[in-house]
Amino acid sequence: MNSHDIIIRPVLSEKSFDGIGNKKYTFIVHKDANKIQIKQAVEDVFPGVTVAKVNTTNVMGKMKRRGRNEGRRPGYKKAIVQLTLDSKAIEYFDSLN
Repeated sequence: MNSHDIIIRPVLSEKSFDGIGNKKYTFIVHKDANKIQIKQAVEDVFPGVTVAKVNTTNVMGKMKRRGRNEGRRPGYKKAIVQLTLDSKAIEYFDSLN
């Protein structure tokens, strides 16, 4: 699995935008990726960035109903990446603010 397979997409929500000032970035990642792989992938995809800490959580999909039928949306894994203080910021998120 290469770095671009591990990081699927960034999370663009109000709560994730609040962390950008503290150099905390949120990503949807591959379900089988561990914290070490996520750290290496972020440092590979975004040059000049050093990761201090990675927090992960498995998010279950929401229950949805359509008439009598019940189902569940697919679950995903979310990673919150904290960069070091002397690290360069990720330019992708700077352009969104």
